[in-house]
Amino acid sequence: MKIHEKYMLRCIQLAKNGLGTTYPNPLVGSVIVHNDIIIGEGWHYKAGQPHAEVNAIKSIENKQLLKEAIIYVSLEPCSHFGKTPPCADLIIEKGIKKVIIGSLDPNPKVAGRGIKKLMEAGCQVIVGVLENECDGLNKRFFTFHHKKRPYIFLKWAQTIDGFIAPKTETRNETKPVWITNEFSRQLVHKMRAEEQAILVGTNTVLQDNPSLTAREWAGENPVRIVIDRDIKIPQDLSVFDTSSKTIIINENENNTSENLDLEKIDFSKDIPQQICEILFRRNIQSVIIEGGAKTLQSFIDANLWDETLVFNGGISFGEGIKAPTFKGMLISDKNIKNDSLRIFKNSSI
Repeated sequence: MKIHEKYMLRCIQLAKNGLGTTYPNPLVGSVIVHNDIIIGEGWHYKAGQPHAEVNAIKSIENKQLLKEAIIYVSLEPCSHFGKTPPCADLIIEKGIKKVIIGSLDPNPKVAGRGIKKLMEAGCQVIVGVLENECDGLNKRFFTFHHKKRPYIFLKWAQTIDGFIAPKTETRNETKPVWITNEFSRQLVHKMRAEEQAILVGTNTVLQDNPSLTAREWAGENPVRIVIDRDIKIPQDLSVFDTSSKTIIINENENNTSENLDLEKIDFSKDIPQQICEILFRRNIQSVIIEGGAKTLQSFIDANLWDETLVFNGGISFGEGIKAPTFKGMLISDKNIKNDSLRIFKNSSI
């Protein structure tokens, strides 16, 4: 492994610590190297708090070393004033003369301006070290800025014989039907804590009464989005509690109240596209589509998805609601005790 790649890989490792807490900001990690030894490192914890480069610089006791050091950062240093001062200015102020960058920032407020400022100040700048890996780190952020929509995960659990739910009339109304084990279910809650929003259709809420929270994992609850065309879901169901903000997609009205918003769309037109436009307007960079089958299939048919996560349980139903059909490239396959999780990437976009 080349020396620059070694330190950029460490930047990526550090950046991942911020997954789920930095929205709407990207994940960024930074290390500072002096004589081939890491003397400082940091990552971006949360929007409004210091960026990765600031935290890396702060971690160094002897600031005089900075003039002879190299700073590595997984994403182009910012050049504008937001909730925090520009990182490019701080790098220049501290006398760091060499800057190694993974990805260019797609945010129009940055987009090459950070690099330009550094070079005009006399810094040597190298761009594109582990660029694909750094781009992948911020797949949500990049998709949001490039495609003007959130990064979309489709997620479901299916039986050995390919069903995601039993026949409606055979369901026990007082007890949920679990296809997967407790470890898979906990992993789902981890995913919820890492993404900004979660979306389900009317029937999923009526049949399962899901909370759609990350209650089994430390972290923020996602924004809950429910497709409810006629606003017929009873108000006493879990999605209407105050544990997380909820958006109801309907065809009747727009309204905003405490922790509950109504968003009106035209159900005779492209529903997934309209939902993506709403989420983009609300600055939501990622969403998990959890069901049901009709809702999942609508996003597949519209080719509005980036990854599909299929949990395979060890039980059979014999009959029921079939899993959605899709085509994707398998990128991961791992066992979770007696379950498996297969992750597919949309290779057609």
